[in-house]
Amino acid sequence: MEQHGISKLDLKRRNRMQVLKILKQRGPTSRIDIAGTLELTRAAVTIITNEMIEQGIIQEIGEYKHVTEKAPRGRKKILIDINHHYKFVIGVTVEEDIVSVGLSTLAGAVLDKRNLAINEKTDYSTIFDFTEKSINEVLGDNCLDKNSILGIGFGIFPTMYSRLGISVEDGEPDYAKLKAAIREKTELPLVFDNSVKGTAMANIDFLKTKDINRHNIAFLQYGNTMHFVVTNLNDPIVSYDNRTNFVDKMIINPYSDMTCPCGRRGCVESELTPSATMSKLREVFSAEKTPFLYEAARGSFENVNQDMITMAYEKDDKAVKEILNGELTLLAVLLNNLYFSTNPQKIVLHQFKFQNEKAFQKLKDAVTEIGGALVSSKIELSIIEDKHRFLSGCALAIRELFFNRGGFDTSSNN
Repeated sequence: MEQHGISKLDLKRRNRMQVLKILKQRGPTSRIDIAGTLELTRAAVTIITNEMIEQGIIQEIGEYKHVTEKAPRGRKKILIDINHHYKFVIGVTVEEDIVSVGLSTLAGAVLDKRNLAINEKTDYSTIFDFTEKSINEVLGDNCLDKNSILGIGFGIFPTMYSRLGISVEDGEPDYAKLKAAIREKTELPLVFDNSVKGTAMANIDFLKTKDINRHNIAFLQYGNTMHFVVTNLNDPIVSYDNRTNFVDKMIINPYSDMTCPCGRRGCVESELTPSATMSKLREVFSAEKTPFLYEAARGSFENVNQDMITMAYEKDDKAVKEILNGELTLLAVLLNNLYFSTNPQKIVLHQFKFQNEKAFQKLKDAVTEIGGALVSSKIELSIIEDKHRFLSGCALAIRELFFNRGGFDTSSNN
């Protein structure tokens, strides 16, 4: 007989997913409040949560403490929360300058890490071997077996796809070849996705302070290419998933002398990326126009690095200050345009190399001048430290293998 509608297992999974989603967004919550939010009976929520407690997925953490002097009469609210040590997760993030492998709890608390600096000459074998070795070390050093691990999340930066044998068709990356190679080395569940998306999710899911009203975040990552993720109700908008680099082609300076290889004049790629900055500096590099930078690099532009550029700016190298201040203004233009085109509650900046709070405030001042105080108030920095970039992979795995499955065991679903 043909069956229609949702099965009991699907309904159960969906209800558990909703419970976990509420706890992730709000933190400790009572069964009564969960029932009210989900429009389920208290009895139904009690059955769902008691089973999850027996399985170790969630836990009771005590009574709700009322802020008023006089607590209301009746049964006291018992708070429940996710057991963030129910299982651990391994994250692997491969970006243009780093391979980052580490271990975290379900709340993104870092337990162990391994990082390998790479460049455009680092080959596939070096990356793969380091990843395999690091995963085994993390498991061995922390005395963990496969039953303690939720799975492994791989966040791959889009410009690294071809180097890792990931083909792309109609904007969709095919991870099958890489997944097959990793599958030969481990039986753990695997998740693959865009690392920019993963870092955006980590910035949402791993915040220590819960805000139930925070649900529409935009995320901008700096690098040799710029990448942008837009979320709605804390999930990435699907149409942006695999074209996060679209922001590179946005025009921010139509009167620029800089023409991108793509033919656009004044786009983000030709104005704000590291290669764009270096091209501008190369044009003015001289003992007369950039005296500090020239001396620090011993007269050769090939020796110039980011630390030298920062020092030259602080030492008032006129041409260096002019170029970097100009880029700060263009970044403010970009942020203003992104804010008014996506209307997020916050725009989170990742991998922007602000040396200190004063440097970040200078950007906010530029945004205020371009777009006003409201837009400036929406800009904040990523919570993911450079040495913890593997948390991108962790966030991807936790979402897919834990929250999206209602905490059901993933060991048989790879």
